[in-house]
Amino acid sequence: MVERGADKAADAVAQRARTASAADVEYVAGHKNMLQLIELRWIAVIGQVTTIAGAILVFDVHLPLVQMLEVLACLIAFNIASHLRWHEHRPVTNSELFLALLVDVASLTMQLYLSGGTTNPFAFLYLLQVILSAVLLEAWSTWTIVAITLACLAGLSVFAKPLALPFDHARGISSLYVQGMLICFTLNAALLVVFISRITNTLKGKAAQLADLRQRAAEEEHIVRMGLLASGAAHELGTPLATLSVILGDWKRMREFKANPDLLEEITEMETQLKRCKSIVSGILLSAGEARGESAARTTIRGFLDKLVEEWQHSRPVREFDYRNRIEHDLPVAFDSALKQMIDNVLDNALEASPDWVGVDACVADGTLALTVLDRGPGFAPAMLAQFGKPYQSSKGRPGGGLGLFLVVNVARTLGGTVQAVNRPEGGAAVTLTLPLSAIALDKEPSHVH
Repeated sequence: MVERGADKAADAVAQRARTASAADVEYVAGHKNMLQLIELRWIAVIGQVTTIAGAILVFDVHLPLVQMLEVLACLIAFNIASHLRWHEHRPVTNSELFLALLVDVASLTMQLYLSGGTTNPFAFLYLLQVILSAVLLEAWSTWTIVAITLACLAGLSVFAKPLALPFDHARGISSLYVQGMLICFTLNAALLVVFISRITNTLKGKAAQLADLRQRAAEEEHIVRMGLLASGAAHELGTPLATLSVILGDWKRMREFKANPDLLEEITEMETQLKRCKSIVSGILLSAGEARGESAARTTIRGFLDKLVEEWQHSRPVREFDYRNRIEHDLPVAFDSALKQMIDNVLDNALEASPDWVGVDACVADGTLALTVLDRGPGFAPAMLAQFGKPYQSSKGRPGGGLGLFLVVNVARTLGGTVQAVNRPEGGAAVTLTLPLSAIALDKEPSHVH
């Protein structure tokens, strides 16, 4: 029953995480695409000014300058407003991108209407809007843009006055219309290559982000499932542990055991280990049942590390332990059981790899706590270093191996920290936990710190 409940809860959490993460990535990609459109619109403004000036001053083409400048002013005002709205990190939807492209189509249509309609060689710029919509928008939006641009072309062919240009197609490249077509093609090709490449990179980044977020969601689902199973197991272990405690207490009072010092010593050791089991069970329940703000203990950074290392050393069979606490200024912080278990996991892994010697070095630099655990074991295999922190990546060759470091990496990541592992040149491995002090610092110093 515990396992079924854990599966349902974990699946629900993972589904919510995947949905939220995908939506966030979509919004970020949409924002980047909107900024691309704003940049493209500025290029269009510069291109229109250059084209109008060249047509009037160089080729002596008569154009309604005032009306065309009014359209250009409207486009500039719209782009300034767009820049003010979207310069910050805001979510952008498909509908907003669709409306932005519609403004571009409307601006181009007005300029073409005032400058010859379909007889203007720059009418082919409609293709730029269609291709951008195909890349940026959903299918219904793209087909709507196609229909609107087709209707605009048809309307221009009916209502726009043709340009007063000589019909000199036979002159080939010397023809003014052919030259305009070549310039239009060059603009279309250059803008499409530049901006489609950028948009493609944005889409690739979006796909990579989604893949990373799906991986993180799967890991979080795994953590939730293990946490719920551990919590259920801890509840069920409470009764047999209490029974064993009562039985050991009764044995200590029996004459047969009192008369045998060796047996009495073993019973005492069994009680010590039983108390440790109870402490572990209590820690699991505390981590699973309470929020960090409620279960965190007020202490200092040096005091917490000193106490943790002392308890770990006394409860593990390490032969030589080298602990160096180089934290000069003690700070009031809040540490909870999840952090303690995270550090214990790293120490336990070092002890398994190197039973003769384990080292710990602690320091604070630039507002970050760095805790390095050293060993003199065989080190990490290259494949394990590449997959460090992934579940079931272990050299121990037993089912469930690698979950300890997997949980360490995820707890550190939740608090804004990192975990890095390297092989030492002199032999052995070093695992460094870095944690920003802002994640564990108290808002204000308590009156009693222990």
